[in-house]
Amino acid sequence: MARRYLVTGGAGFIGSNFIRFVLEREPHAQITNLDALTYAGVPATVAELDELPNHTFVHGDIRDASVVNEVVPGHDIVVHFAAESHVDRSISGPEVFLSTNVVGTGVMLDAALRHGVSRFIHVSTDEVYGSIADGFAPETAPLDPSSPYSAAKAASDLLALSYATTYGLDVVVTRCTNNYGPYQFPEKVIPLFVTNLIEGEKVPLYGDGSNERDWLYVEDHCSALHLLVDAGAPGEVYNIGADAQRSNLDLTYAILERMGRDESQIEYVPDRLGHDLRYAVDSSKIRTLGWQPEHNFRERLTDTIAWYRDRRDWWGPLKGAS
Repeated sequence: MARRYLVTGGAGFIGSNFIRFVLEREPHAQITNLDALTYAGVPATVAELDELPNHTFVHGDIRDASVVNEVVPGHDIVVHFAAESHVDRSISGPEVFLSTNVVGTGVMLDAALRHGVSRFIHVSTDEVYGSIADGFAPETAPLDPSSPYSAAKAASDLLALSYATTYGLDVVVTRCTNNYGPYQFPEKVIPLFVTNLIEGEKVPLYGDGSNERDWLYVEDHCSALHLLVDAGAPGEVYNIGADAQRSNLDLTYAILERMGRDESQIEYVPDRLGHDLRYAVDSSKIRTLGWQPEHNFRERLTDTIAWYRDRRDWWGPLKGAS
């Protein structure tokens, strides 16, 4: 029997890639894409998705209970991506992060419970653990968020898990490391640096570039989420990581090398407030279910750069607006 998915935030980076991933593997699945089309929800992405069979777009805000309760009935699975996600924006204006990431998640959970959704995947971030000096954070690590963004995501994680404990809603929470790949909004570091270099501009690197992140290709994230739709245990948290840690300076050099530029293109800028030094998660739990990343960072970074070279039509209008 064909499954019916409701994907929130499906006009964004990871959500749109997930929709493509599912429809390639479940061609008879029905997917409803609920997105408010804020700045990071891209109408051009929706137009491409609408060319796929079995994709239906609904323009709506997850904070609007009347819209959500109209859309949720009839869906088997909710995959909840919709969130404000840029740390810098959360520092300059935290209010919308609280209302979208916490209140909006609450609206979604309440509707899922009311209308009998069989599984709710809540997509979160490794940033909820805060900076990890050494080693790798397991799912049982204390939450220690540093920014309004990560604090709001931590709150939404706990809210989702409370619905599992209190009401028996089948909730799975995922915490993933940094993603990269096509269709990522050009304020994020890899598309920002790549598009800046395409336009002959320098790349703004925070501090001394020593901050370290783990980079996961977006398709590997999608495969993990798709696995958890069936294999995830109710009420459990799953870390999703590539074990591909590198400093922001190393990442910058990797981009410069592939684009034929040198370190003179780096513009060192004052560090972000509360900038976490290192994120790293232990993803052995999901790997026991048979998942592992399939894509090599070096190869997929090259492919990602090529995508942005070819798709100025997609990112050009977004970069001008942002």
